[in-house]
Parts: sequence; C-alpha cells; structure tokens
Amino acid sequence: MAHDAAAGTGSWGRFGDVEVRLESERVATVEIQRPPSNFFDTALIDSLADAYRALDETAACRAIVLCSEGKHFCAGADFSGHSVGTPGTDPLSGAKDLYRAAARLFDTQTPVIAAVQGAAVGGGLGVACTADFRVASTQARFAANFARLGFHHGFGLTVTLPPIVGQQRALELLYTGRRIDGEAAALIGLCDRVVAPETLRDAAHSFAAEIGRSAPLAVRSIRVTMREGLSAAFRAATERELAEQHRLRATADFTEGIRASADRRDPRFEGR
Repeated sequence: MAHDAAAGTGSWGRFGDVEVRLESERVATVEIQRPPSNFFDTALIDSLADAYRALDETAACRAIVLCSEGKHFCAGADFSGHSVGTPGTDPLSGAKDLYRAAARLFDTQTPVIAAVQGAAVGGGLGVACTADFRVASTQARFAANFARLGFHHGFGLTVTLPPIVGQQRALELLYTGRRIDGEAAALIGLCDRVVAPETLRDAAHSFAAEIGRSAPLAVRSIRVTMREGLSAAFRAATERELAEQHRLRATADFTEGIRASADRRDPRFEGR
C-alpha cells in the first residue's frame, strides 16, 4: 500500500493491483488493474477495501468511481487457475478469507458508483452489487451464472441483488443464469445509467460529482441509515452461501458445469 495524502488531483496511490486517482470535483477513481478479465482473489478484494478505507479519511474525496482496466469489469473468480473456487482445492481454505475481505467493502463510508464495461459475471456481478450505483456501457453484460456451473451463488448476492432488482427478478437471474446486456439491466434496475462505451467513465464521474456537491456529512449519514444492517446481513449470507457451495462442490453436476464452461458448450446436468 502506498498513497500521498497531500496530493491533489491525479495519481494518489496504489494498493496491490488497485490504483487510486484523485480527480476533479472531489471524486476518486479506484481502478482494478488485472486486465483483460480482472479476475479476483482475496488479495485483490482486500486491496480494494484498503483503498476505500484510505479514501474515507481523505477530505478531497466525497464519492468513488469503481472501474476496471481492460475489456471486462470483472469476470469473477478464475476457475481455470489457482484463485478461490478452483475445483480440487479445499473450498474452505481461502473462500472464508475471500468473503471476510468482501465484507470489508461494506464498511466504507464513501458512496461508490461502479462503471461497468464488458462482463460483470458471477462474483464480478457480486462486486458490482457492493456499490451504491452502477453505470453501464451498452456493451456491458451481466450474469449470475452460478446455476449454469452447478454451483450456489456467492459474494453476498443473497442480500445485495434483491433490493436492487426485486425478489422475482433476482430469482430469475439466479435460477436461469441468463446473461443480459446494459440496456436490459437498466430496464430491471440492475444499473442506474446506461451509456455509450466511449462515455462510460465520464458518465460515472458526473454522477459521482453530483453526489459530491451535496453536504458530505449529510450524505454519509443518509448512507448509513439506508444501508443499515447490510454489512451484518452480507456476512451472514456469505456463511450460508459458502456452506452450500461446499456441499455442491462434491456433485457431478458441478464437475460437469465447470468442464462445460471450459469447453464453451452447454452443460449436461443429471441432478447428481
């Protein structure tokens, strides 16, 4: 971790693979830099939480734009590599740490607007849903694809997704694993703005700047009231999600789901 508390606008600090820049109008850009897919692990989520915590203590920041370098916002955990969720590894060694780190994202006091380009899939959708708002490119795509992998959803979507899109839409997305684009996401409330790809960052910054023009103590107070209990609910939900993931990891359907995803074909589930 490194940052310059005395810096004005421009590059301000780095937290692992997360870069922080202080922009104009009291807006900070927090950029995940693991292109092109920005797969996460515990270290990345901890770095993101560290960046948020540092910005909470910075008077020059009143709102955060969360974004990612490269083609995709976040494609979740990389099942083909060594990140959390890899088949054949102990599901509890690392997964608990991941969700502990993810819970820290809800401890931030500063409003967060996620700027979503490309894929926000699986756990990547979970990352997007930790933000207060989402601005999406027309070329963005969202999917809670866990059931298509033979797996239980995670990253706290149990408690973050229904308040955003409603219980029925959340069930539909979770049951089907359906992929939707930015415009469809806007229609169900999953994103709050949908814009052309070339204007995504500017649109997210303008949204953040509008929040930044409000009284900062009032915004933080309102945010605490409106999100009261969410951190505790997230922690409880991820415990249940992890237990179900652990149970389903032992099934043939999970093995088939991961294999089908790697082979880029439709899975053939047998319910065992």
